[in-house]
Amino acid sequence: MTVTSRWKRVVSGLVAVVALGAAHAGTAAADGINGDGTSGDRTSGDAVGERHADRAPESFVALSDVDPTILHDIRYVTHHNFVGRPVRGYQEPLCLLTDETAQALRRAQQAALSRGYTLKVYDCFRPQRSVDDFVRWAQQDGNDRMRAEFYPRIDKSRLFPEGYIAEQSGHSRGSTVDLTLVELPATPQRPYVPGEPLTECFAPHDERFPDNSIDMGTGFDCFDDTAATESPDVTDEVRDNRFLLRDIMADAGFDDYPVEWWHFTLSDEPYPDTYFDFPVSRKSLSR
Repeated sequence: MTVTSRWKRVVSGLVAVVALGAAHAGTAAADGINGDGTSGDRTSGDAVGERHADRAPESFVALSDVDPTILHDIRYVTHHNFVGRPVRGYQEPLCLLTDETAQALRRAQQAALSRGYTLKVYDCFRPQRSVDDFVRWAQQDGNDRMRAEFYPRIDKSRLFPEGYIAEQSGHSRGSTVDLTLVELPATPQRPYVPGEPLTECFAPHDERFPDNSIDMGTGFDCFDDTAATESPDVTDEVRDNRFLLRDIMADAGFDDYPVEWWHFTLSDEPYPDTYFDFPVSRKSLSR
């Protein structure tokens, strides 16, 4: 099947945005969550950077406006993340990015479609207030309700010292994205039910939470060595899947983060030293 015909099939038959947990968006919209929040991002960052108010620069866009065929599963607006609740700063299940990054993802999506897959994003722009929420959560005792899935082999007290959580994130610069590949036609994915039994993020694919991603060896935001792209502890099939994603993204102009198979940053990002703090909301956009 040609790229054009596959594209037409996707546009006509693919549900473009899988915004799981959108029912929880109202909770996050209050944006007054305090105390316990975090992120699976090991970006350290040295410069403090410039922090901005609640409006994004004109160069930021919603990915769904640039390419509506890319699936969305924005985890931090829901309860299905390592914190176990909506994270401060996430008001809507949107993927906001610099226009340069969104255009590069559109190119990556064309490559994925030509191979019988679609991209699915888990996280895009992440406000500094969300990162701060993560840090507060990591430094608090308790609040371990999601450990059995996201960090079963490491104590919460070690997440910050070992770099799983940091005071700055590349996501806050607007050109970093967490994503995976979903085979077409995409299988519907059920929503997470808060309080449901949890399974280790590195368990076999058919035992983990039923993400419709192809098998990447772990779930998203798995704080474990097996999440490293070239981990020796995964199957050949998983390694091939990770390399396929990495190749697609590299060809579109992205650099990978070797310890997290899902994490990519635009090589020529427009704001390499600026960390923004506007909320994830369409109201934040200037256009």
